[in-house]
Amino acid sequence: MSDGTTERTSPTDTQPDDLRSWRVAGLIALAVIVLSVPVHLMKEGRSRTVPVTLETGATFVGSDACADCHEEEYEAWIGSDHDRATELASDRTVLGDFNDAEFADGDVFARFYNRAGRYFVYTHGPDGELAEFEITHTLGFNPLQQYLVPFSGGRLQALTIAWDTERGVWFDMIPDRAIDSNDWMHWTRGGQNWNSMCAECHSTNLAKGYNALTREYATTWSEIDVGCESCHGPSSLHVAWAEVTPMARLRSENYELVINTSEIGPAQEVEMCAPCHSHHVDFDRHDHTQTELMQEGVPSLLREDLYFPDGQIIGDVYDYGSFQQSKMYRKGVRCGDCHDVHDLELTADGNDLCLPCHQASIYDSYDHHFHEERVDGALNEGRLCVKCHMPERSFMIVDRRADHSIHVPRPDLTIELGVPNACASAGCHDGESDRWNADYFRQWYGEHARSHFGTTLAAGREGRPEAHEGLIEIAGDTLYAGVVRATALSLLSSYSGARNAEAFKLALADEDPLVRYTAAEFANSLTLAELVEAMTPLLFDPVKAVRLQAALRLAGTPAGMLQDYQRAQLDESLREFRDAMTHSLEFPFAEYNLGTLHLAERDTAGAEEHFRAAIELDERYFPAKLNLAQLLWSSAQYEEAERLLREVVSDAPELGEAYYSLGLLLAEMERYAEAESFLRRAAEAMPGRSRVYLNLGLVEQAAGQTALAEAALRRALEMEPGNLDYQFALADHFVRRGEFGRALEVAERMVNSHPGSEVGFQVKIYIEEIMQKSADGVVGYGSYDLRGISDYYIRVGGASR
Repeated sequence: MSDGTTERTSPTDTQPDDLRSWRVAGLIALAVIVLSVPVHLMKEGRSRTVPVTLETGATFVGSDACADCHEEEYEAWIGSDHDRATELASDRTVLGDFNDAEFADGDVFARFYNRAGRYFVYTHGPDGELAEFEITHTLGFNPLQQYLVPFSGGRLQALTIAWDTERGVWFDMIPDRAIDSNDWMHWTRGGQNWNSMCAECHSTNLAKGYNALTREYATTWSEIDVGCESCHGPSSLHVAWAEVTPMARLRSENYELVINTSEIGPAQEVEMCAPCHSHHVDFDRHDHTQTELMQEGVPSLLREDLYFPDGQIIGDVYDYGSFQQSKMYRKGVRCGDCHDVHDLELTADGNDLCLPCHQASIYDSYDHHFHEERVDGALNEGRLCVKCHMPERSFMIVDRRADHSIHVPRPDLTIELGVPNACASAGCHDGESDRWNADYFRQWYGEHARSHFGTTLAAGREGRPEAHEGLIEIAGDTLYAGVVRATALSLLSSYSGARNAEAFKLALADEDPLVRYTAAEFANSLTLAELVEAMTPLLFDPVKAVRLQAALRLAGTPAGMLQDYQRAQLDESLREFRDAMTHSLEFPFAEYNLGTLHLAERDTAGAEEHFRAAIELDERYFPAKLNLAQLLWSSAQYEEAERLLREVVSDAPELGEAYYSLGLLLAEMERYAEAESFLRRAAEAMPGRSRVYLNLGLVEQAAGQTALAEAALRRALEMEPGNLDYQFALADHFVRRGEFGRALEVAERMVNSHPGSEVGFQVKIYIEEIMQKSADGVVGYGSYDLRGISDYYIRVGGASR
């Protein structure tokens, strides 16, 4: 994800002013809406039909309308996880102990009781004080059940103390973190709000009805649970068609269904499931008419908080991003091949699930899995395909979920990268060393023919220089899954150079929409002219997410750089973008992205308003704090800018960008010793970010630490030998020290590596003149720098980022 911070201009930029050089964030930026506790949905009663007429002309009629003609499918659905996603609280549906049962763990306390057939909890409320709250709905039933409490403003909030239906105990779903009542993750706050967080995926035909002015909801729905029309789309036209005598029915290729699930291909079926089985950010209402996720939202990349570098799951990513990485997905396997699409149970037991596609004599044999069928008379689970290829992790404390990336186990990567491996994580050989597991794996299967992308992604996450070329290769290699290639592109944004620019140009024209989208979000190695040329076609992209991201990046493009029809399409796509962000104004990322749009359009007041709104929604939303600090800095409001940046450094010590911004701000305030300290920490956190070393060298130069300054400037130049900015800075450093011979060597490199640039020639001529004057005894050392020889110069306080 892009970090939402600024970039200053450099001599190679062709952008008209400093505002243009602010980095514009993507639709999801660093959208920290990763829930530890997903909230399920509720509705009053099974059906409360809201007949919304769509462009198709169809309306929602409810699952009961399907029962007569589709009895077998309907009966399979009854009692399924989809059917029981949310129910009214009753003696039939409530599974938890409400017989004056108490739960206490540290500062967390709750008492559950039943009064006259109604259910209550006595626990800490929104003000932090103990109070009574009525529970109106249940959420789920296996392996845990949550409970919903209604609040004013149409909000429904999910308790984070849940019932373990297998062990029969209450438990805290966020046990390892103290949750203050003002925290976004507190059960009464935004992180546990049903209307916005999970309702769209746990009910049918949801319209959340959020009013950003009053911060209230007027949420509507058709069914309380996940009904037939969640997958098949609004079905009034199909029902009307079916009610006609067969001989009199009009000919219909899809039986008047909006989505004819019996005819769609494997990729479309996976996409149909994706809106509710993926970790993503919505920018539009899920109206159950799409079979492409990116028409409504953007799936998450392989982020550090969600995935290990080899693609294995860390966070609750709901399968889609994992399954896309698998060979199964690329070979056309669909969700319904393994899961019955109506009762959601597996279609076969044990290895029989895999054997329709994988020959038993080869894969269900000792020669493949090297595990005996029985151990001490009991069936050996080590021989099961899923134990090796789909290891499980626990989410919501008690919910074990399999990794759908279906990777080949790699104990060697455990040693190299610290990622888990099925040999140990499956509970089979966790008592053995990682080396023991790796040696046996190599003995059985030999060496791997191809390096794993995880090695490169791990290095890229740390910004290590050696990852640069590997990230470029992965981004352009169509043998890798789109989510892997897109992740490589996102990591490339921390590097620069001509190879980077070419990689992003190619990615902007890629067949995969996630790759195009990510390229549009992170392409920061292109000049404005290159960006406009490469990005403008995406304004006409058939995928909405790609159009919106392209529009955001092209917002504020100077007049004359676009033709009239392109300008008209940009305006239309920006309208789409504003509508998309308005859909999610209860989330800080939407306010933040509107702020970046206002900034691109040179409306600094509007940008500030939206950045502050994002922080008000979630004070730990760091992208907004970083960009607000940059905005305040640009108007010389240094004190508040410094306060914001210090808050980010304190709350997110792993975020190198915060150290970097704070170091540059302190340098502008001429507090060089402090600035050097923060820039050094930035360099440690982002070792592949060459400009950090450039600015570190400039600050050390200003502080009189000439040896350290030279080392930092040389480090930047080693990382990008042909970078004109870095050559200029090193030449200037030598001139200031009176080492004109060394400065002339750098100037000659500038001329040779950039023969089309006037800067190198001017520097060379200027240094030669100084050397001549010095030889004649006219001037002394230490009297010169390179200011004034070009319209571009580097000064410490406003150094190029």
